[in-house]
Order: sequence, then structure tokens, then C-alpha cells
Amino acid sequence: MEVETTADRGDARDFAAGIVSRLGRGVSWLTLVMVVLTFGIVVTRYGFNQGWIWMQESVTYLHAMVFMIAAAWAFQTDDHVRVDIFYRDKPDRYKNRVDLIGTVLFLIPFSLFLLLIGWDYVTASWGTLESSPEAGGLPLVFLLKSLILILPVLLLIQSWSKVRRCISALRRS
Repeated sequence: MEVETTADRGDARDFAAGIVSRLGRGVSWLTLVMVVLTFGIVVTRYGFNQGWIWMQESVTYLHAMVFMIAAAWAFQTDDHVRVDIFYRDKPDRYKNRVDLIGTVLFLIPFSLFLLLIGWDYVTASWGTLESSPEAGGLPLVFLLKSLILILPVLLLIQSWSKVRRCISALRRS
């Protein structure tokens, strides 16, 4: 089921959803880059007996970016993993209530907790400009670890949008 969000309709009132949508759509293109890069790694390794650590690490970096940045977009478009045995056949009022409670009681506290425990880890990495321990690896581990903070920030932005939308829908019904 394709869910049309206010960001998809161009609703200027939901700036937060627009940010999440644009970032999610943009980063989704990195999956194509990952496929091409992985193909190149396989061809160079098995066809030419060559391999570069930086290429292999690039796939890991791209995968992390896609997962961590697009998670909020998947939540926005309702494409996230959910056990919806008791959800799918229910009326919209019930769904909005469940989404509101789930977001406020679980997603927001989880995101805040992730920010709290990840902050020192990421700042320590930035403090040393941490790089790959592998010879020939990418010197950007500190950027990769920054995704640990970007994920909860984007989830909080989308949570704000989701809570507003659920409350509005519940008031209308």
C-alpha cells in the first residue's frame, strides 16, 4: 500500500516530513551505486586478481548510509517492518491511536536513548578523526560513526511529523 504523505503532496506546513522524504529519496539512489560498486569489486577480484580495501569499505559505508538515513523515510511511508496482525484490518482511528502511542512510548524514547549513548562514541571518533585500521582503507570512520547520531535525529524529526498527523486525524474523527 502506497501511503501519500503531506511531504509527497508538497504541503509546506510539514517541513519536517519534507526533509525526511527528500533525504530518503536521495539516499535510495545509493543502492544503485552499491550494486555497481559490488559488481566492480567482483570483476576486479576474480577477473583481474586485484582488490582494493577502499572499494570494499565503500560498499559498507554506502550500505550504512542507506539503512541509517532511509529508516525515517521508511517510517514515513509506512514501509517499515511491523507485525500488523492486529493492525491491518482496523479502522483509521485505531491505526492513528496505535501509531501515536507507539511513536510516543517507544520510538521517541529509543531515539533519545540512542542519541544519549552514541554521543560520546561519535565525538571521540571525531576527536581523533578516526580512520580505517586497514592499510588502504578509507580515512572516514568518524563520518561513518556520525550516522549513529543522524539516525535518531531523523527519526525524531519524522516522529514529530507523525505525532502531529495522528493527533490531527484523531481530532477530525
